[in-house]
Amino acid sequence: MGASGLTLQFEIIALVALCVVLLLDLLYVVKRPHEPSMKEAGLFVGFYIALAIIFGGIVWWQAGSQLGQEFYAGWITEYSLSIDNLFVFIIIMTRFAVPRKYQQEVLMFGIIIALVLRAIFILAGAAMIEHFSWIFYIFGAFLLWTAWHQLKDSDDEDEDSDSGLIKKLTSKMPFAKEYDGNKLRSVVDGKKLFTPMVMVFITIGMTDLLFAVDSIPAIFGLTNSAFIVFTANIFALMGLRQLYFLLGGLMNRLVFLKHALSFILAFIGVKLVFHALHENEVPFINGGNPIELAWLDIGTTFSLIVILTTIIVATVLSLWTPLGRRAAAKAEAQKKMES
Repeated sequence: MGASGLTLQFEIIALVALCVVLLLDLLYVVKRPHEPSMKEAGLFVGFYIALAIIFGGIVWWQAGSQLGQEFYAGWITEYSLSIDNLFVFIIIMTRFAVPRKYQQEVLMFGIIIALVLRAIFILAGAAMIEHFSWIFYIFGAFLLWTAWHQLKDSDDEDEDSDSGLIKKLTSKMPFAKEYDGNKLRSVVDGKKLFTPMVMVFITIGMTDLLFAVDSIPAIFGLTNSAFIVFTANIFALMGLRQLYFLLGGLMNRLVFLKHALSFILAFIGVKLVFHALHENEVPFINGGNPIELAWLDIGTTFSLIVILTTIIVATVLSLWTPLGRRAAAKAEAQKKMES
């Protein structure tokens, strides 16, 4: 049996199948660079969501309700964080004026980079958790800090700091002013130059790194299974590029998503600290002994209910209440003034 309670054979087959699906998706984008219609984007997003629900059901059937609920809680959390990532992708695409025809390729590149980075973080996180139980204190504190940071900081401040870092990293690279299709290198006046597409890829990669740092501790607060963590991340990233085109202007309407994600990260941060206290081995806390209090052990079912309820409430408040409409209108007016 695998460490997650599933057979090793099941885990290998599942990972290979998911990698094949992602590869086919990548080939589809490379062969047909285009802006997908609403119907195409909707069908792909629906397919990937259905696939995740079915996969969670299979995990539930094979390994029991505990692991099944852990997958669903992890997938919903990572999917929510990935949707938040789309806000940043929209900003990047707009800032660099990426032609709509090639935005799918950029998004797919971002998804692949995100998977690679998250795989590295997952392996590192699983190794640390296995050998150092006190790491839960650090993960919990980090998520609480991230939740507060995300809630209080404006998007403009994040954009400015990111822009400064990207400029420093690329200051010595010769860039062309115009795109040359989807090429990374172009010849201008006899000189070989990098196209703006390279800058876009670097920015996307940096963004993915930051999101990986946030998301991996979050999901390890819901499950200790590296397999569940990785598959939940894969399913969260599947269909993300289609979701980008499907939501479009709707992204600007989800004004309370930021608050919901801050609450979810804070909740998981508290859950991690409670778990660390429950499993405590740190000498200067309770003499190095675990703190045996029942309320310190927050169950997966309760976590799943909290996460789902938070996302639903934030969506309803954003899209179907006067408060959400006023907030969206205010944000839109502010953007127009700044532009």
